[in-house]
Amino acid sequence: MGFDTSGLLPLSDALQGMLEQLACCCDSEQLPLPQALGRILASNIASPLAVPPFDNSAMDGYAVRLADLAAGIPLIMAGKAFAGQPYQGEWPAGHCVRIMTGAPVPAGTDAVVMQEETQADGDRITFLAQPEPGQNIRRAGSDIDKGACVLQAGTRLTPREMPLLASLGIATVPVRRPLKVAIFSTGDELKPVGTPLAHGDIYDSNRYGVRAMLARLGCDCLDLGIIPDDPAQLRAAFIRADEEADVLITTGGVSVGEADFTKQLLDELGEIGFWKLAIKPGKPFAFGRLPRAWFFGLPGNPVSAMVTFDQLVQPALAKLAGQRFERPLQLQAVTTEPLKKSPGRLDFQRGILSQGPNGLEVRSTGSQDSAVFSSLSRANCYIILERERGRVAAGETVTVEPFGGLLL
Repeated sequence: MGFDTSGLLPLSDALQGMLEQLACCCDSEQLPLPQALGRILASNIASPLAVPPFDNSAMDGYAVRLADLAAGIPLIMAGKAFAGQPYQGEWPAGHCVRIMTGAPVPAGTDAVVMQEETQADGDRITFLAQPEPGQNIRRAGSDIDKGACVLQAGTRLTPREMPLLASLGIATVPVRRPLKVAIFSTGDELKPVGTPLAHGDIYDSNRYGVRAMLARLGCDCLDLGIIPDDPAQLRAAFIRADEEADVLITTGGVSVGEADFTKQLLDELGEIGFWKLAIKPGKPFAFGRLPRAWFFGLPGNPVSAMVTFDQLVQPALAKLAGQRFERPLQLQAVTTEPLKKSPGRLDFQRGILSQGPNGLEVRSTGSQDSAVFSSLSRANCYIILERERGRVAAGETVTVEPFGGLLL
């Protein structure tokens, strides 16, 4: 697999190295439209019809022929057209047709004059403005041509796409099956929530964050719980995850000085690289392949686990699931206070982004220690400080990345 374990690996190199090895592993299936929400399209969707399917009125008003308006005299209303009830009578010269928004325009219509630009005296309609050709007419296919690609493969279906597909009469859609991800936490010190803690114990929190993020990504989660630092139990958990899931994500056990049998076991079962990333928080990270499943090993510190999942694992899971992934939006903001930073690693500090009187402003959430999870729970963005950047003074401009759907 060609892992480079010397020095600190830049985040961009780590991400590129992973993505180059991954490909979609999820088969496709046809689902009824109401059941497809949140799924990822397996193929492009072409429109089976033109939208709109016929020329129709964009306004409540009157359908006219420009030649009839040239004389500047009132026109006689020949009839009415409604959405779903087109006008089908005769349309003599010197006449107009009352028409409502969405109704098909009668054959020969040159324009629709909005009712606010007319005066009615019984059936006699006086026009106060001369319309342009085609005014207030939605032409057939002006939104979508028949056969045009309306959604690309890899699109995750959200409430924005569902009405579009329904408007085209599409009853079933080809989607990818959900990616199945196994997770567990490692460490003798970890205890389940709801149980008393002995001296030296801590509650297992990382698994709840990872599981929640997997749910946001539409993955099926196989939660194997807490696995103690026991070779036999770890082996059994790795083997089960490899047999039943597409991906295994663990937290803990990837730092220098942690139980050597974790690394030995992974090296025995698959091909795993233990990296030291040039990011903060989240330096220790593992990635590789078990016999059947891909493996991601997150650091044990809570904030480090969340940041590495967000920045590295999320785009990798998207590729495995067949999803088109776009990097999050990054903006520029001015700091309202100094930020501590030492050169050497790309720093994802947790911040609070807000609109100030002169533009975007950002401030720190406080302690940036990777074990202080409250720094992430209070934040709404990352403050991304470049690898070689040092201490930041108040008033300097920094790059911020607002939290997206994964962390909000």
